[in-house]
Amino acid sequence: MPSPDAADSSRAARNETHHRVVVVGGGNGGISVAARLRRRGIKDVAVIEPRDEHHYKPLFSHVAGGTAPASITVRPQREVIPKGVEWIQDAVTAVQPEANAVVLAGGGRISYDHLIVCPGIQLDWNRIPGLAEAMQTPAAASHYELELAKKASRLLRDLTEGTVVFTQPDGPASCAGAAQKPMYQACDYWRAKGVLDAIRVVMVVPTETAYLAPFDEELQRKIDEYGIELRTRSVLLRVDPDAHEVVLGGQDGPEHLHYDVLNVEPPQSAPDWLKASELAAPRSSGGFVEVDPQTLRHPRFPNVWSLGDAAATTNSKCGGALRKQTWVLAKNLSKALRGKEPTARYDGYAVCPFTVSRSTVVWAEFDDKGRQKPTIPFYKHMYRESRLSWIFDRHVLPWVYWNLILTGRV
Repeated sequence: MPSPDAADSSRAARNETHHRVVVVGGGNGGISVAARLRRRGIKDVAVIEPRDEHHYKPLFSHVAGGTAPASITVRPQREVIPKGVEWIQDAVTAVQPEANAVVLAGGGRISYDHLIVCPGIQLDWNRIPGLAEAMQTPAAASHYELELAKKASRLLRDLTEGTVVFTQPDGPASCAGAAQKPMYQACDYWRAKGVLDAIRVVMVVPTETAYLAPFDEELQRKIDEYGIELRTRSVLLRVDPDAHEVVLGGQDGPEHLHYDVLNVEPPQSAPDWLKASELAAPRSSGGFVEVDPQTLRHPRFPNVWSLGDAAATTNSKCGGALRKQTWVLAKNLSKALRGKEPTARYDGYAVCPFTVSRSTVVWAEFDDKGRQKPTIPFYKHMYRESRLSWIFDRHVLPWVYWNLILTGRV
């Protein structure tokens, strides 16, 4: 009869599987990079993702702003898994880079030759006192979760008077500027309905200006046009959901502000299991994966790679950065699997399409130093408010996402 230790070892062996490449996260980055690897002929790729739905998150602000139905942002996860890639529907609870393995919530353990870490970012609702509770009330919402984005749409649509507060958090965040997108769409709607003058709109940002220098003039013009009160160098400190009051922390001290509607972009950080791992960058704010920001390879564990919101790269965190990141990582990992040194370099590109009305967009493209980086180099004024950019953001990009990006074609 086997000893208890031997029985435990036997169970562990039965629960452990191995894959050549393991991808943690089945969002934009994980699915796209897995598809690119398959297109490069790499076999035995597995994606670990617990959710059974895949979301196109850039449209959440359109949902909240009333310019897109929620239904077009969702597809079954099984439909986006690339052909030839194994889907492990489970959640990672720990990573063991010294043992080349990850531990799953279901009790299994997956070993790997190479690991790609892209589980996205964690929404820290409880970091601000009263915020999580406020989300359960009829007056508060957020466009960073789909159900709350649908709630925000109803709240903004039905408002005819009062005070609306929009907030952007300090620190790392996924597409931080998206905090402003439903606000502009709502203001355009209220103006068309003839109620904008009866609504006080307050936008809270931690930065010294609305966004970045190359695009501030365009955004400030819309802020002035709608009569928005912009609170710069200010953050949300706490929420009193019963009193419908927020406390803001700014350069002139705390400010107490009543709200009739509150729309919040929550504080964000790396998933807790990632913060606790050896992969986290020692000096990273938020516990993100340490990587070479150009090759996307871990400097201490050369068979570990990361991209997207979970990576401690120098660029602004956003979905628009992933197209270049997945191309670079797939090319570099392909070379590493053949025993060669990575040569591809990510250039820090990021993009934030600001929906400044219900039919126009300010297309902000920039590098990791905040300098303009237009996709069309000779078209340096592409960031100007444009109807064409809105059509591209609202109608063209979703099709590109589902049919080209997730299949590794672009």
